[in-house]
Parts: sequence; structure tokens; C-alpha cells
Amino acid sequence: MSSPIEQDVPGGVPLKLWTEGVPVEPAAMAQLANTARLPIVFRHVAAMPDVHLGIGATVGSVVPTVRAIIPAAVGVDIGCGMMACRTSLRAEDLPDSLGPMRAAIERAVPHGLSPRRQGRDRGAWETPPDEADAAWAGLADEFAEICRDHPRLEKTNNHRHMGTLGSGNHFIEVCLDEAGAVWFMLHSGSRGVGNAIGTLFIELAREDAMRNDVHLPDRDLAYLEEGARYFGDYVRAVGWAQRFARANREVMMQRVIAAVRGVLGRPFEAQLEAVNCHHNYVQRETHFGQEVFVTRKGAVRAGRGEMGIIPGSMGARSYIVRGKGHPESFESCSHGAGRVMSRTQARQRYTVADQIAATEGVECRKDEAVIDEIPMAYKDIDAVMAAQQDLVEVVHTLRQVLCVKG
Repeated sequence: MSSPIEQDVPGGVPLKLWTEGVPVEPAAMAQLANTARLPIVFRHVAAMPDVHLGIGATVGSVVPTVRAIIPAAVGVDIGCGMMACRTSLRAEDLPDSLGPMRAAIERAVPHGLSPRRQGRDRGAWETPPDEADAAWAGLADEFAEICRDHPRLEKTNNHRHMGTLGSGNHFIEVCLDEAGAVWFMLHSGSRGVGNAIGTLFIELAREDAMRNDVHLPDRDLAYLEEGARYFGDYVRAVGWAQRFARANREVMMQRVIAAVRGVLGRPFEAQLEAVNCHHNYVQRETHFGQEVFVTRKGAVRAGRGEMGIIPGSMGARSYIVRGKGHPESFESCSHGAGRVMSRTQARQRYTVADQIAATEGVECRKDEAVIDEIPMAYKDIDAVMAAQQDLVEVVHTLRQVLCVKG
């Protein structure tokens, strides 16, 4: 296996970066170094080729910690990730105009976000459908127990967000692979309730650090150690939110499949190959003989033989990959292309005309509200894939033909 770029961090563990040929902003490097200086970090911090500045911890980083977790490294979109499935449809089975199919998917899955002053959130269910009710039923009892300890979580969008997309970079796509097979792919996480859980425990970790006079390079790197008052509560709540996120994607996929069947008016098989993977999460794993908590903030687990999804930006290629189990990356790979500019910068730099040109051939929104998701706001997905050839092998290459944005 090829070697990553190694960089020593004074007062901390080293950085190992899979970033050859990919730009990394200085602020992201500084943030990675801050994480590496925490006393709880094990062995080194791994940076994926899509690495970029985040809140507290860097997006595109893999952080192994011993007997402690950094809630802000997991983030507030707990369990955010991807799901994709191959269907028995072929490119020639799709209609010439995909507008009605996009409209059907948009009706089937709530998406976007309405400002509070506009009343009901269009991104939530008014009355959840049967699929959402069934998924929620498997999570409701434990959520009630979590709320008994943390009552402020009760008044969140939880049940009403099951099976909904959200906003920002979350999406639903219809894609074609290299052989002309039709795939459905979507990107979302634990929605409002995951955000509330993440926000709550980030605050509690900061309070814990202040109470114990822990000196941090960044207050968003506050961590909860085993034995601390809220550590067990967080482990339970974050695990629950990750299960919510996985179920959320499954409900949406059911509804996308049903919507497309309705438009085509014909049966087809779906989930011939299916992948459902997180890329913002934490779990216990063993690496280099040590049991650690591995936080992947914008990274996918890529153990040997494990399947993952690396989406490109809107209008770019995406990849279904198989992990190679590289030990130095803590068996991880990138979660996408990674931004090269902020949403504000993208809106200032590009126009609707630019968006139309960049998404030519894709049935999608082409208006001011989605300029911040223009492909040029992201790194070159080909360069990102080239930088991690020792982490994953490409199984399928997908090209978007339809995209629903929140």
C-alpha cells in the first residue's frame, strides 16, 4: 500500500494525510493540528482527500480517541450518510423528460426548510405515512427513555422528520452506471432530532471542560471522558441518532422507488445492490491492538471488502466503492468531493447561468437558491479519487440524470 503524507504536530500526535494533488486550506491544517494536540487522541489523526474546515473538528477527518468522545467532532448531523440501490431498469427505460419523475419524488419525500415565520415546516410531515410510522415505532421507546434524562429533546422534530430529506447538501438522485443500469441514491442524516442531540451534548461537553478547568486549543474540541456525568448519556443518544439516520434513509428509499414506479407505470426490481453507510458518526473499533472510539467526521468506513458511497458534487460523477482496509486510515475513505469555498463565497462568485451550464443534462433545480451547491464550489472528484487509490477500489461509476435538492 502507498504511504500517506505525514506531518508532525508539536505537542501532539502526527497527522497522516491522503491529500496528494488535492488542495487543503491552511485553516483546515490548523484545525487538524488542534485535534492532534488533544491528550485523548490515539496514535495519529487521519485526513481524507476531501478534508476542509469544519466547526471544531475538520470535515474529512478520522479521529480515534481513548475512553473519550468529542461531540463536536461527531457534529450535529449525527449519522448523516448515503444510501444507494441498483434497479433492474436500464437507461432506455427512462422517459425522455424526467421532469414528471422529479416532481413525483419531490411529492413523495418532504425536503427543504421553511423559516419559522412561514408556519409549518415543508421539510416535515404533517401526517407521517405508514413507512415512517413503522420505522419510528422501533425507535420510540428508547427515545422516550433518553428524553426522561434530557427533557429538552422532547420538543424536537423527531417522528415528523422520519423519512424526510432536509436541506443544504442533502439530495436524492437518479443515476446511470457505466453499464447503463439505473440507480437511486440519496444523502441525509438524523434531521432535527439529531441536531438537537448534537447541540445539547456539545454544550454539556463545554460545560464539563470549564468545570474541570481543561485547557483546549478550541472550545469546540471539548470532550466527554468515560466516567464523566454525561458520557454514558451521550453514547446512548448518539447511537440512537445513528439508527434514526439509517432508518430515515431506508424510508426515503422506499418512497422514491414507489414514486418512480408510479411514474413509469410498470414494475421493476430495486435494491439489487444496496449500500447504506454513515459518514458523520462514532463507534467503538479496535485498531493497532487498542479499543478506541473512532469518529468519522465526513469519512466513510472502508474496511476490507466493505462497500461505501463517495458522491461527487451536483452534476459530477459519484462512486460505489469497496474498501481495502488500509490500517493507517483507520479503515476509512473520503465521504465526497469536499468544499473548496463556503456557501456564501459560492453565491457571490457564481450566477444562475453558471449553475445551468454546470448541470447541463441533469434534471434539477437551476435557480439562485441552489447556487451554493454548484459543482465548482467543490473539489475535483477525480483528484479526490486519485488521492485515495490505496483506500478503496471503484466498483461502479454513477452519472446523475436527476437530482432533488432540499
